[in-house]
Amino acid sequence: MRFFFCRFLSECAAGLFLLLDAVRRLSNLDYYISKQIRTDDRADFNSNRRFYHWTSDFGEYLEGMADRERDTEVKSVADLLDEIEDETLYRALLTVDMRTLQIILLKMQGYSTKEIAPLVGLTTGAIYARLDHLRKKLRKIL
Repeated sequence: MRFFFCRFLSECAAGLFLLLDAVRRLSNLDYYISKQIRTDDRADFNSNRRFYHWTSDFGEYLEGMADRERDTEVKSVADLLDEIEDETLYRALLTVDMRTLQIILLKMQGYSTKEIAPLVGLTTGAIYARLDHLRKKLRKIL
């Protein structure tokens, strides 16, 4: 089966070459010009193939990074504290009450202040006040 397929391809290629040769003769193209066109087309084809191969590899790399990022998502206050590498910041956040840390976590997850208020049982004004106090405290420490 493979032999017949290879033979079929070689016959197709030979037929295509004869067709291109006939077109070249009819259009009065010089043989060397047509050869240069084929060479340029082949180089362009190979360049495109390398580019698409590279973009495919790069896409797989980005998908892998996104998967790893999803795996390391912070889901609790304990996870939030575990992810902090700066020791000064870590010690400062240990002194903050649990509700404020929950507010920070929910803010990091993309919740608005209006959405956070019923979740933690505070008014939006109280949430803004807690975040403001925390900012001032961190400015002093850091």
